Amino acid sequence: MTTTPVAAVTRFAPSPTGHLHIGGARTALFNWAWARKLGGHFVLRIEDTDQARSSDDSTRRIIQDLAWLGVHWDEGPTLKTNGATLGGDPRAVGPFFQSKRLDHYRKYLDQLLEADLAYHAFETPDELKELRDQARRDKRPSRYNRAALDIPRNERFKRAAAGERCVVRFLVKNEPVTIHDEVLGDVTIAAGELDDFVIRKADGYPTYHFAVVVDDELMGVSHVVRGQEHLINTPKHAVLQRALGFKTPTYAHLPLIFNAQGGKMSKRDKDKAVRKVCRDADLAAPPAGTIDADTFSAWLKDKNRQLDTGDLLALAAAVGVTLPEIDVEDFRAAGYLPEVVCNYMALLGWSPGDDLEKFDMNFLAENFSAARVGKTNARFDYKKLLAFNNDAICEMNDNVFADRWWKWARQFAPDLLAALGAADAINDRFRLLAEASRPRSKTFRDAAVGARFLTIADDAIEYNEKAVVKTLLKNDAAGLAVLRHLRADLANCEDWSPPSLHALIDSFAEFHEMGMGKVAQPLRVALTGSTVSPPIDASLAVLGKASVLARIDRCLSVIAAPASAD
Repeated sequence: MTTTPVAAVTRFAPSPTGHLHIGGARTALFNWAWARKLGGHFVLRIEDTDQARSSDDSTRRIIQDLAWLGVHWDEGPTLKTNGATLGGDPRAVGPFFQSKRLDHYRKYLDQLLEADLAYHAFETPDELKELRDQARRDKRPSRYNRAALDIPRNERFKRAAAGERCVVRFLVKNEPVTIHDEVLGDVTIAAGELDDFVIRKADGYPTYHFAVVVDDELMGVSHVVRGQEHLINTPKHAVLQRALGFKTPTYAHLPLIFNAQGGKMSKRDKDKAVRKVCRDADLAAPPAGTIDADTFSAWLKDKNRQLDTGDLLALAAAVGVTLPEIDVEDFRAAGYLPEVVCNYMALLGWSPGDDLEKFDMNFLAENFSAARVGKTNARFDYKKLLAFNNDAICEMNDNVFADRWWKWARQFAPDLLAALGAADAINDRFRLLAEASRPRSKTFRDAAVGARFLTIADDAIEYNEKAVVKTLLKNDAAGLAVLRHLRADLANCEDWSPPSLHALIDSFAEFHEMGMGKVAQPLRVALTGSTVSPPIDASLAVLGKASVLARIDRCLSVIAAPASAD
């Protein structure tokens, strides 16, 4: 029973059977925004009645991803984050896990059974499969034939009470069902199109359709935003609501989010990306230390087969594929800013008007309306999101970037912090690296990749062959000569700060009548193995004098100059 009425209640109700998909995150965002716009509450409810697939780990990840995005719920499971507590049960409408609400479902299930608006059905899975197969052979829609209703009512109840395996089906009236949608208008399902659908499974747990209807009523949900893939379910929910005497919430069904190829964004996109590289490379066997050869062969031949997450990640790393981001956790790991992800997600189906594209969460909360949600499917543009993120990083000051990058690196690049001695707190080396990395980083991961050379031991640098030829060996090994002569100047340098080091390199280049690039690039190859790094003066300063000299010495000993060189 509610204690304090609120103007409106929206909810996000994920099933904890995997990661939080970007489409689910958008649904949560729009429900949050609608609740804020209407001055109401946003509820987080965990629909964990699928006992075989639900997991506590998935629940934890979904909750943390929502908190990271800033999509904060008023009621639901509690989470302490950044000194605040999200969730709770101020209106006393919990619990917020469906697996703990079974008594509620039993009450309303019994109500429908007693009123003969639902009935027990005892067919086995094999019998139901035969019914579907026969319908397919007859080229007609598969519909349950209501054979259970031929069993006397008392007998059905007795058999169910005795523990015989059965489901409960809702008795659908033969009449059209019309629902009003704030995005799509009136949607009508013709009489006879709805089957007598299952509302309680054989394991005793409610189906999604039944649980969501009961929970929405008891939690006072007044507005529901969800994807258009759920539109097919809404008539079922409407007939249940009418049978139970419940209110029907205001519905708004969102357009789908497609990938660049016009398909639904899914984990399959990751498989496709890796499979394409493996096929293009004509790999006959998986790289050593990745996955089983038979598994690899079967997966490579069957485009519908998917690798499990661990195998896919191992294979992607081995063949050098950056997997497309699909789940919120992917975007977190890639180093995107949560406010940018939310800004971009909001544009996938909703328009603020006036050609405005960049706005914050407060703007979304103040201006959201279902009337500005489009009907056509949205297409996810990774380049546009990346551009948004790049702009946001460029607008940060160095201290803010350092602080946020460090927090990201604690989870996703701990080896970098360990190499800099910054695992427990930001220090001068990390702050210097952050200042040097920010202008050339579109994401936090970009910055970490650019600084990867700092995590490699001085004697373990691997040299890019093209960089060696172009930068060190070209023109009779002019680059190696630069390193030999520059090493002495660096060894004698006492002020190991970026300004001092920049002046040293500039003076060396001027004395030898060469451009800065002719000095900096050979030095980069010696220090990092490639021609890409943060500004060379900052790279030298962060790496430290001892490591710089050791890496130059190793490069000179490992890279052999042509016999004709001095």
